[in-house]
Amino acid sequence: MRPPGGVPTGHLDTYAGDLLPPRELWPVFDYAAEPLRGYPDRMNGADLLDWAIAAGAGPKPVFFFEDKAWTYDHLRDRVDRIANVLVTRWGLVPGNRVLLRSPNTPMVAACWLAVLKAGGICVTTMPLLRAREIAYILDKARVRFALCEATLAEEMELARPQAASLERVGYFTPLCNGSHPDADFDRLVEAAPASAGTVATAADDIALITFTSGTTGNPKGAAHFHRDIFAITECWPRVYTVQPDEVVCGSPSLAFTYGLAAFLIYPIRFKATAALIAKPTPDSILAAVQRNRVTSVYAVPTMFTAMLAEIGKYDVSSLRKCSSAGEHLRLKLWEDWRDKTGIRIVNGLGASELLTHVISEFEAVERVGSMGLAVPGYTAVVMDDEGNPLPPGNRGRLAVRGPTGCRYIDDVDRQKIAVQNGWNMTGDVAEQDAEGWFWYVDRADDMIISSGYNISPLEVERCVLEHPKVAECAVVGVPHESRGNVVRACVVLTAGAVGDEALARELQEFVKSRIAPYKYPREVKFLDELPKTATGKIQRYRLRQL
Repeated sequence: MRPPGGVPTGHLDTYAGDLLPPRELWPVFDYAAEPLRGYPDRMNGADLLDWAIAAGAGPKPVFFFEDKAWTYDHLRDRVDRIANVLVTRWGLVPGNRVLLRSPNTPMVAACWLAVLKAGGICVTTMPLLRAREIAYILDKARVRFALCEATLAEEMELARPQAASLERVGYFTPLCNGSHPDADFDRLVEAAPASAGTVATAADDIALITFTSGTTGNPKGAAHFHRDIFAITECWPRVYTVQPDEVVCGSPSLAFTYGLAAFLIYPIRFKATAALIAKPTPDSILAAVQRNRVTSVYAVPTMFTAMLAEIGKYDVSSLRKCSSAGEHLRLKLWEDWRDKTGIRIVNGLGASELLTHVISEFEAVERVGSMGLAVPGYTAVVMDDEGNPLPPGNRGRLAVRGPTGCRYIDDVDRQKIAVQNGWNMTGDVAEQDAEGWFWYVDRADDMIISSGYNISPLEVERCVLEHPKVAECAVVGVPHESRGNVVRACVVLTAGAVGDEALARELQEFVKSRIAPYKYPREVKFLDELPKTATGKIQRYRLRQL
């Protein structure tokens, strides 16, 4: 296969590239802005690290983790050793998919860079996923190798027999120090040579596949190219800047593109430092701010709300700015945070399919409560249902295009929904005012966004329906002050079952045991029947009004 740019692919295993949608279903890509139009035909995302070290960053910290620090030089040492293990010991060939499963740690960041350096494709997953969810991703992407943090082995091992393509699983510790008895991959890394070449991947070879929840239940695999990794560093960081003297931290997982950009791609590109937190809680984030003199916090509104109650216990005087994304930032939270810290949270909107923010306020926050303006490099419009741009003051579907865009692997039907007439449809309803500022209205689909997580109602419904006492189930999102929305399960029971608090808790634990716990229904409503139209369609708006 030849990648879209016309340069021969650097991949020997072209499975993922062969599953890209037909070119006519791709969005329009805009590389007009400098330096996007000057990129070479061959690029590898791991070059970011070599560039930083060549510019003198080698001795400075790249990651803080708990009370330890990794320098840029040490990170490259780990990256080269990991790449050596993958290629010489395991037999990875360019284009193989490698699943990464870990909290935010220095070692998983090193694995990400090493996979790219070896020409592989990273498939990042959240640590909360259960075996059935992991198995789906393994099978969908035909993952050959998996690298997993040792304390997360249980669900990984349960998923392993369900994935015919999976050949090897390596277990590591956060700092690659062999502190866990099952950390076999740590020992392989320590024994490997500390040098490795970088595969000459095409700029338009796939570098990573991020799986994001869809309203039909099964997650969608969005492909991102090596070119995209470099492109996003020229866009949002021109609005929400990253300086070499900065230390960043926050709540999003590296498995989310928000966290991947914030704590790995942007800091390395700009020779900054990231304080990684394995279990982000209000106290662990604020403690890191105090301990590491953090200058910038990235989080979702729910986490900012939770931090407000604890912030007085910590010295946060080093903070310069804060970024909110993942769900809509409510005005009261913005005001409360400013009143307590003096910092104006920068609101913005991005998408996993786009790899970065595409709309954002500026650091000065000139229009409090808005989503901001289109990020440099991107164009955004509000459209009607027929795809026609709407004049200012009208509500419609938000559409964007720029140097990144949606390309689902092996999912033409969803691709046709996500990209229309060359535009990426974000799934949001928005309004643009006469001065060009965008204002969030609501989601345009059934996706539930709770505490920054995208949750498929259908996936939760399917899980609840597996319980023997459930006859029917419909899941909706309902507004919540601190979480944005919460999952509500409306349940019709089988004959003889009693819908009480005990059964509600039982259903919640049942869901937690089968899919990622953040997806469980925080509200359970027992009904005699689900409201339906004359044609039998469930009236979900009535379930939201209960």
